[in-house]
Amino acid sequence: MNTTPPSPRRPLTERRKAATRLEIARAAAELFTERGPDDTSAEDIADRAGVALRTFYRYFRNKQEAVGPLLAVGAERWLALLAAAGPGTPLPETLERTLAEALAAPEDGTAWGMHRTRALLRAVVRDPALRPVWYRVNQESEERLVPVLAGLAGPDAEPLEARLAAAVAVDALRIGMEVWAESEPPPGAAGARSPAGPAVRCLRELSGGLRPLAPAVRPTR
Repeated sequence: MNTTPPSPRRPLTERRKAATRLEIARAAAELFTERGPDDTSAEDIADRAGVALRTFYRYFRNKQEAVGPLLAVGAERWLALLAAAGPGTPLPETLERTLAEALAAPEDGTAWGMHRTRALLRAVVRDPALRPVWYRVNQESEERLVPVLAGLAGPDAEPLEARLAAAVAVDALRIGMEVWAESEPPPGAAGARSPAGPAVRCLRELSGGLRPLAPAVRPTR
């Protein structure tokens, strides 16, 4: 019998707000990839999402920030999978396995969703006004990842090691996604459509010089 308590559900209002944010983000991503950011206004995004302009500005300060929730999807999945792994799991293997799982499917589970994600990342990396949103999303992910990795390593984990591991992990995710977005998959190569391969490779390369998370050094009395 499973005695694990169910995960607490967010209040309905909060879930509706999250759904609205994501719907606006999808509309922004579609328009940015169709027309380009310069030829897309906040009014255009609100109209495509089916919301009032004042609703748009209730969730986002400007049109560039509207794509933030979509850019954060892969990192959000990764954090959730890592948090569910539990203390004491082998960290390098767990990082690779959960990263591959988090990036194995696009945001909406379709091939078109994967194509849209690739197009959005290309636009974000190439556009000077969108690039800061991508960097901010990654910085926030890194900050949230530090306590998750420390929890996996146990209560005696060295804080510096946890910060370094989080920085390396998020940089691997970012670089892997950018490399994947700029590449073209070979015809008929289904696996090449996923960003998981480049991201895991970056993780292996970047984490090669890291030590396993070590216990903190306690002062002697």
